[in-house]
Amino acid sequence: MKLNALQALVAAIEEGSLRGAARRMGVSQPALTKLVRELEIELAAPLLARHSQGVRPTPQGQVLFEHAIKVARELANATDQIQQLGGHMRGELNVAAVPVAMMLLIPETLRTFSRAFPDILLRVSEELFVEQLQKLRSGQVDLVVGGIPEGLPSGEFIAEALMSTSMVVVARRGSRHARAKRLSELSQAAWVYTGTSAQSGYAARLFESHGMVAPPVGAMVNSTLALLALLGSGDLLGLMPEQFIAHPLGQDITRVPLEEPGLPLTIGTIIRSGSVVSPAIRQFIAHLQRAAHQLNKV
Repeated sequence: MKLNALQALVAAIEEGSLRGAARRMGVSQPALTKLVRELEIELAAPLLARHSQGVRPTPQGQVLFEHAIKVARELANATDQIQQLGGHMRGELNVAAVPVAMMLLIPETLRTFSRAFPDILLRVSEELFVEQLQKLRSGQVDLVVGGIPEGLPSGEFIAEALMSTSMVVVARRGSRHARAKRLSELSQAAWVYTGTSAQSGYAARLFESHGMVAPPVGAMVNSTLALLALLGSGDLLGLMPEQFIAHPLGQDITRVPLEEPGLPLTIGTIIRSGSVVSPAIRQFIAHLQRAAHQLNKV
């Protein structure tokens, strides 16, 4: 399979037309059509279907498109790593971070890393933990910054702790729940869950760790902004790292003074164990460690 033929297929599917794909690749439309046709002959399967607005992938074309995207990404990563090993810190770094890390570690890390390596394009996304591992497995992200769970497959991933925190119960300042002393007093209150399900939320884990049934789900979010907005707009309860309460973004929330301890959480980096760790990844982890060290001193 020729690389330029795969690139032609990817361009045709992403552009939605052969004309647009030819323009993007800088070739004539007949030349691009020939490249795609060569793939179809080699695979003995149709890859593109024409329609009134252009082209769309057939089921076979979609399969090849998804693999071709992975091939292109791996080749780009290889090129970046080779240049970085030669001392040329250029390329792209894709990082996925959970909300806690996004609030506490990423801002300082981005500030120092970007200043030291301005030619590295950083793409940082806030992701749920389950989605992070899936993207790490597929190579869509190079590094995960988040909670290190128990039972993480050591043969598949390498984890390194950065900091420890405690997820504590928070509420809007002035909330009727802000004076509660025991977790049991909040068992019937509505909580904001962060995750894809009630079972995966921090609130459920906190109550279960104290032998109680998970509280009602008032809302379910996967972003820090949504969590703050909901907590500040009513009598909902949530969990946040204790360091965040002193953060300017946390000025409208307060810690509920419960007798029970918060939910312990270790934040760290996770990478694929079978992948080559590029100089850019190593440097980014080093800057994360500096940011964590500063935070731990506060």
